[in-house]
Parts: sequence; structure tokens; C-alpha cells
Amino acid sequence: MKLPDSPQIPKFMQLVQWIYQPLQLMEASAKAHGDSFTLWLTNKQPMVFLSNPQAVQQLFTAPLEQLDAKASAQILQPLLGENSLLLLSGETHQRQRKLLTPPFHGDRMRAYGDIITNITKEVISTWKLGQPFSVRDSMQQIALRVILQAVFGLSEGERYNELQKRLCDILDLTASGLRASLSFFPALRVDLGHWTPWGNFLRQREEIDQLLYAEIQDRRDHPDSSRTDILTLMMAARDENGEPMTDVELRDELMTLLIAGHETTASALTWALYWIHKLPSVREKLVTELDNFGDGDLNELTRLPYLTAVCQETLRIYPIAMITIPRIVQTPLEIGGYQFAPGTMLVGCIYLMHRRPDLYSQPQEFQPERFLEKQYSLYEYLPFGGSNRRCVGMAFALYEMKLVLATVLKNLDLALVDNYPVKPIRRGVTLAPSGGKWLIATAQHQTTKNPIEV
Repeated sequence: MKLPDSPQIPKFMQLVQWIYQPLQLMEASAKAHGDSFTLWLTNKQPMVFLSNPQAVQQLFTAPLEQLDAKASAQILQPLLGENSLLLLSGETHQRQRKLLTPPFHGDRMRAYGDIITNITKEVISTWKLGQPFSVRDSMQQIALRVILQAVFGLSEGERYNELQKRLCDILDLTASGLRASLSFFPALRVDLGHWTPWGNFLRQREEIDQLLYAEIQDRRDHPDSSRTDILTLMMAARDENGEPMTDVELRDELMTLLIAGHETTASALTWALYWIHKLPSVREKLVTELDNFGDGDLNELTRLPYLTAVCQETLRIYPIAMITIPRIVQTPLEIGGYQFAPGTMLVGCIYLMHRRPDLYSQPQEFQPERFLEKQYSLYEYLPFGGSNRRCVGMAFALYEMKLVLATVLKNLDLALVDNYPVKPIRRGVTLAPSGGKWLIATAQHQTTKNPIEV
């Protein structure tokens, strides 16, 4: 069985480039080899990148028994644990997904609207007019506090403060390309105490685990059915056999929600604020839409078409996840005219799919209008992955993005610091905007419209 072509550089250098220059590697490979190409990013298995909608549809709709995602996500195991939804497969994955899905949809999710807007107002009230600030730091603070309140129901106290600090510390340990190497090169995981990166990581993880297990135990000792946070809902959930999640399962899913739920949203919000203020026409249209809406119902606000399109385009142009969770072929499988043998890893390449000129005209340009003019399929636009591996927190993330952006723009006028470069960089396993203080609050926002009565 013949694999799609691979770049003509040594396998080891492919991995090095994937860590430090992932976008350049994907773009050069697609230019040389087309919609399907092979990279060698592990010691044993080839990884085939697919960026054709028909091929991705075949990947997403193949029988589940033909593809296994568990082993492919092992890079995340040290941080998230064996029971994370991202690392499970088969019936166990389906069980956990059913238990986790309800809190992120419908009326339960909307109950978090006031939490999101209040936290946003608290954070932006600390921005000093006329002084540049770090957008990423502020967005990370908002997203983490939202997750801690929505998932744990924690808004103050020693455990809340400790979790906030420890989670930021452990994410910073994998933020740079050099530190991300720990994930890709297991041989570098040497524990020689606090002064080694891996030893530091293990101690940070242990401290987080102690906080998580203490919170779980407190909830078991003092059950309160009136609470609406996600941990309470997870602890009350039962599978088809009437079984609840174990403490270890709860810990791993909490860690997944904490890491995936705030780090990714912070990056998306940072990018959105960058594009909105880089392009005056986008900002003008969005502010006008928000001013015309006034102070109406939060759930109606999240349905505003241009606000929605800005969020969609933000997640298109630099998707936070560059690829879908890899699927490992279990039995011979044909996709896109290729026959794949067991052991081959297949990924949908989100970044390249979103850059296809036959789907997205002028794909390098930030144009929210494209989402007002066309409805894209689940195989053409996939910022949250797809199939049974689609992000369980997708609706919550979009809801949060819209409310945070609306709250910021309705309260402050902002501007970019002149000529400050903001570029996509690897942050752990995700794609994020580079750091720095490149946004400045110039004035309180004044609307000329009368607010909608509620």
C-alpha cells in the first residue's frame, strides 16, 4: 500500500520543523504534494494529512471500529490523564461523552452568561486608558476565571486562587517550542528535581491534582443539589448502568475542561481583538451592530449575525487546533484514492482546509462577510474537529467568545499599537497569537443608540 508523498527532508527534521515551524511545513508540503501528504512525526507511524473535503468526509464517516483515536492522543496523557475524553476510544469514549455533553448545551449553558459578562467587566476595569496592555494575559484571565466559576462554581478562596496560579504555571511550561519538545520527545522527560523542566512539570501537576481531589472530596462530603456548576452536574450524571464517574475520571475530565476550555478560548479571543482593531471596517460594522442592539437579552446578543461571522472567521484564518485528533487505521481503509494499512495515522488538516482558495476566496484575508454569504459544510469548516471527536465544549466556547467581545467593545474604544507585529506561534499543541502589549484603551465607549429595554 503506497502512502501519499512526503517532504524530501529527514524524518527527524520533519518533527523538528513541526515543533518550531508547523505552518511553513504544512504549506510547503501541500504546495509540493497536494491535498494529501505524509509526515513522519513519531518514531514508528506515518501521519497522513488530508485537506480535501471529500477525503475528510470519508475520514469522519468511516465506521468507528476501523479507526482508533486513543493511542494517537498519548502526547496529552501526562497532562490530562488516561481517562480524558481526548484519550478514550470506543464504548468508553461514547460513555464519557454522553455524561459530559448536557452541561454545555441549552438552558444550562445560558445560565453562565452573567458569569461571563461580569468577569469580563471586572478584568477590563483594570485596563488603564492610554497604556498598552497584554491582550493574551487579560483574555487568559477572563477565560480561566469563567472556567473556574462555570466548571467548579469557585469564585474566591484559597483553592480558587491556588488553582488559578497553578494552571497558568503548568501551561507556561509547555508554551514555547523548546518546552513543547517535552511532549514530542519522551527521552527528554528526565526528573532531576525542580530545576529540570520535566521535574518541574511533575511537581506542578501533583499540586494541581491535590487541589482537584480535595474539591471532589468536599463535594462528596457536602452535596448541594442547588448548585449549577459543571462539576456538580458531572458528579450527578449516571451512565446506562447507573454508574457515576469515579474520582480519577472526574479529575481527568476536569483537567481536560480546565486546560482545553480556557487556553484555547483565550487564544481565539486574542486573535479576534487583533483582527477587529487591525481592520477599521470590521470594527465599524461590529460596533454599529452592537450599538443598534443595545442592552438586550444576552442569548439574543449571541445570535447577532456579524458578531457570529467575526468569531467564525477568527477561527478559520488561524484555527487554534491545526489538525484534527489523529485516527489510527485498525483495518485496511480507502480514503481519497489511497489504501491505508493498519497503523497509519490519519488527520484532517484544519489549517490547510481553511486556506483552500476554492472554498475561501482570498483565504489570507480576514473577511467575516464570507460566513454571511455562504454556509460551509462540516467537512469544509472544522475549527472544533469533527465526527464523534468534535469538541464537546464548542457551543460554550462560541457563546463565551461572543459575550466577551461584545462586553469589551460596548465598554471601551481600543486601538492597536502602531506597527506591533502579531504572528501565529506554536503554544503547546495549539496555534496562538504571539504575545506583547499591542492593544491600548483610548476611551470609554459612547453609544448614540438607545438601549433595548429588557
